[in-house]
Amino acid sequence: METMSIVVLLAAVALTGLIAWYFFGPKKSHRASLDDGIQVVSVTVKGGYSPDVIEVVAGVPVRMLFDRQESGDCSSRVVFPDFKVNQALTAFETTAVEFTPDRSGDFGFACGMNMLHGRLLVIEPGPQERPRAASGSATAASDSLAKVQGPADPVAVSNRTPTDAEDEEAQARDRNAEIRDLTRRVLVGAVLALPVVFAVMATELFSVTWVPGVLLNHWVQLALISPVMFYSGWPIHRTGWLALSHRTAEMNSLITLGTIAAFGYSLVVTIAPNVLPSDVRQVYFEAVGVIITLILLGRLFETKAKAGTGAAIRTLIGLQPRSATVIREGKEFEVPIEDVAVGDVVMVRPGEKLPVDGEVIEGRSPVDESMVTGEPIPTVKTTGDVVIGATINQTGSLKYVATKVGSDTMLAQIIKLVREAQGSKAPIQRLADKVSSYFVPAVVAIAIWTFAVWMIAGPPPSFIFALVAAVSVLVIACPCALGLATPLSITVGTGKGAMAGILIRSAEALETAHKIDTVVLDKTGTITKGSPVLTDILPVDGTAGDDLLRLVASAEASSEHPLASAIVEGARDRGLKVTEAATFESVTGQGVRAHVSGLEVLVGNERLLAGAGVDPTPLVADASALGRDGKTAMFVALDGRAAGVIGVADTVKDGSIAAIAALHDRGLDVVMITGDSRLAAAAIAREVGIRRVLAEVMPEHKASEVRRLQAEGRVVGMVGDGINDAPALAQADVGFAMGTGTDVAIESSSVTLTSGALLGVVTAIDLSRATMRNIKQNLVFAFVYNGLGIPIAAGVLYPTFGLRLSPMIAAGAMALSSLSVVANSNRLRGFTAKPLPDVVRVPATDPVVDVGRDEEEEEHTMHDATSTVKDPICGMSIDPANAARVIERDGQKFYFCSEGCATAFEKAPDAHAGHSH
Repeated sequence: METMSIVVLLAAVALTGLIAWYFFGPKKSHRASLDDGIQVVSVTVKGGYSPDVIEVVAGVPVRMLFDRQESGDCSSRVVFPDFKVNQALTAFETTAVEFTPDRSGDFGFACGMNMLHGRLLVIEPGPQERPRAASGSATAASDSLAKVQGPADPVAVSNRTPTDAEDEEAQARDRNAEIRDLTRRVLVGAVLALPVVFAVMATELFSVTWVPGVLLNHWVQLALISPVMFYSGWPIHRTGWLALSHRTAEMNSLITLGTIAAFGYSLVVTIAPNVLPSDVRQVYFEAVGVIITLILLGRLFETKAKAGTGAAIRTLIGLQPRSATVIREGKEFEVPIEDVAVGDVVMVRPGEKLPVDGEVIEGRSPVDESMVTGEPIPTVKTTGDVVIGATINQTGSLKYVATKVGSDTMLAQIIKLVREAQGSKAPIQRLADKVSSYFVPAVVAIAIWTFAVWMIAGPPPSFIFALVAAVSVLVIACPCALGLATPLSITVGTGKGAMAGILIRSAEALETAHKIDTVVLDKTGTITKGSPVLTDILPVDGTAGDDLLRLVASAEASSEHPLASAIVEGARDRGLKVTEAATFESVTGQGVRAHVSGLEVLVGNERLLAGAGVDPTPLVADASALGRDGKTAMFVALDGRAAGVIGVADTVKDGSIAAIAALHDRGLDVVMITGDSRLAAAAIAREVGIRRVLAEVMPEHKASEVRRLQAEGRVVGMVGDGINDAPALAQADVGFAMGTGTDVAIESSSVTLTSGALLGVVTAIDLSRATMRNIKQNLVFAFVYNGLGIPIAAGVLYPTFGLRLSPMIAAGAMALSSLSVVANSNRLRGFTAKPLPDVVRVPATDPVVDVGRDEEEEEHTMHDATSTVKDPICGMSIDPANAARVIERDGQKFYFCSEGCATAFEKAPDAHAGHSH
């Protein structure tokens, strides 16, 4: 082997080792300083994060001061997915990000587009528990305990949290400024590079002779391309070098290395041609000009397209009015929405948006809530009804008391949830992140070996061939396609969900939902309306139905039982006059006895009539028929004789039947779970078309039934709305909570359906499937593009087919690759929920009904009575060792089955502290 070949190989080996050490060797960590009980660290944002490895202690609040010394869309947000932080960073300002790391570990943080990365090392309190440094991870260097000071002027960091609208306006200004800047740089690049490219291509490819010789002059080409290299390409080179200085690398680093190699070599040929052999005195100014111009053009299109992925957040923010009309001391004042306080009386007129959440105290008007709940039909609001900010008042006027303002409103919570979801990472993204972490160093290594191999074995002049191939490898590689593949689709998917009234808490939930094969539906409040209504009036012996109902309603008017309320409301809906009973007596466990219009009225069960000496036999057949239909039958007697049966039932919600049919059509098994009797449960299941029922399940055992289904290998989605559903929602692979349900259920769920309709479950699963399909398309494209493009650029086709890739073509392909991923992600914006059919044919089949088994009691028969405790919120029996969370208060310990129950306890501990454990 020639000496030169040996030198080239040794140099390639040495450079490869140097690259491996530089990118993967130990890094120095910086520990936050402690200031008045808060860990404080300053981070400079300029082409990366500095420092990018930060050490903090678990359980102590952290304030990170991000000094963003640049503009542009990429670094406009910082995301800590493990701690649900997704914060906008204003350009050329310092933004404080505060949170408390609740567990130790090595956690990543990144910009909103997953291009810039840092690491947060969270250690346990106490030096003995500090993790040891391993190869490739941050080491606690001798100065790692040095304080990281905050800004010289603490006043420079505002304590006021910007509103969502201010955040969005700042980002819009940032984005528009970037677009204007990129447009200028692209125009400069195009105007100066096109003459050079035209002259070179026309001469070399078509051998034309009429091209002005001045355009082929190396000095003229240098003069034309230098502004393209140093002005147009400045954002690329600046970001690329900054990333390399942080011992990381990304797409800009590759472009910078490639263009510097080509420009530097051409500069030597132009200024000192005699130092090179005559056969390698070729310049590549045209390649530099085209590479930079095409990259910037692709970035310009990409920036414009990325703006579309956040359209849902901007739409939600735009829903809120900027001002409100409040009544203070009897006078109306128009004030900024930020000045509305809890307790203010707000006035809204026809066509106006409601500024904040509240409760109506005067007026009646339909309100369009579609922008929040996804329900297209306006809801009539009157005194006592709850109204939601950002919804639109229609034909009437309303006065209401503000109950939630600022960050507590439903709209603000929706925006917060969407941002948290968009900042979280889906499990599928871990693969892309893992590959991306090795991608750029691997590409640089491939470029080095490409140069080495062709330098040794390439056709003459081998140096030129090797240089062109190495530059092509650097330019064609596109880590952006990998980095953007998942977060852009997640951003669009969660945003589309929010616009449809589906609040997805995390990217993981969005991904898991597409794997669901079994949907478990709680009956009450999920399939049914959750409140009983009058369904049947069955008089006997010639008693008029309206007379019977009037007497029964008057007798029940003094009762607070939900069934009594259903009867009274049903009578009033029929226009019957409900009078006050002369006497009223509630018979525990049986019913009521009252005197109405001179008649003794008995309303209750069979035992009530029998105990009063009334023969209930004439009513038994009708009562049994109602029971078979899942209804509650109430026996009625008038003056000692059987008079009829009243039927009350929790009726099926509008749309439940169609939604359940849609779930079946998508190949999902649907299971209903309820505490009702087998007979009542079967009746509802038969009505809605459910084939499998878990009946007589105690509230605390719903989670056990979900576990039992998971043990069968199923991926379970649980849908519920009550406190007793919280453990099951937390246990399920994906928990869907009705937005009309309790706060505990919502906190325990992965997805919240603001409309409270089952259609949301169908739409959420459809959206998950569409999003995952989109992500997989992006990833396949990114892997295939890089997997084919890099070898072709390296010259693998040259020995067989004589084909090699020009750096200019490589640059065009790279620009198109990122743009293709962005464009494909934007296709999700066209997702629409499929409407449910108006008429659904329910199959006439009897469901299979299983009775819930007391798994919890079986599990604990081996333990002492003291080995289990009860969750003070939902009442579920749990093993202390398996509690999701333990809270100690006033010397007592409280154990919780889920984070949702723990959060509910923290909000109102005094209301539950009596349940000591």
